[in-house]
Amino acid sequence: MLTARDITAGYGGRPVLSGVSIEVPPGRTVGLGGPSGCGKSTLARVLSLMLRPLSGGVSLDGTPVTRWRQRAPRELRTRVALLYQQPRVAVDPRLTLHEIVSEPLAAAGRPSPALVAELAAEVGLTGDLLTRRPHEVSDGQLQRACLARALTLRPRYLLCDEMTTMLDASTQAHLVAVVRSYQERTGAGVLAISHDQVLLDRWADATLPWPP
Repeated sequence: MLTARDITAGYGGRPVLSGVSIEVPPGRTVGLGGPSGCGKSTLARVLSLMLRPLSGGVSLDGTPVTRWRQRAPRELRTRVALLYQQPRVAVDPRLTLHEIVSEPLAAAGRPSPALVAELAAEVGLTGDLLTRRPHEVSDGQLQRACLARALTLRPRYLLCDEMTTMLDASTQAHLVAVVRSYQERTGAGVLAISHDQVLLDRWADATLPWPP
């Protein structure tokens, strides 16, 4: 269980959200609805251990989180993956798509070209696309690479922060199907964040209002 209790978080000491609690069970998809700009992305950063909350606590499968970002133990950091809304701000523009997908494996000292090829095929990336850089592909193709990157270390929890907002309907449906397939194989818990209630109704097992 990925759990947050009474989270207050923000930037520069100024809260963006206050007193928020949420649970993401393994094997379930929890939807989080609400308009843009209301703190959902801030909560996702806290849950992914990228932002230390001003108060409150996070635990991963019963283990309290006491350190954040690169100071958090690798075993905890790699248990959660975050997929951003805007893929172009989430990647190094100098890297090819193959290198982008490979980043977590390289950082963990576990290079695996076979796994990269497998994940690329699963998300719908052809070999020629893997040789291109971000400016040479569409937003949908780049988000496919970001999803493959998020899955490389087999996270137990996947946080999808408006991951389909900028995409056409077919790409949106394909990426949701990939996440569902991964969840069925691994029993991962998924937090689906979106202002699109129709999408959440189709995707999530249960949708929480904001604040949850």
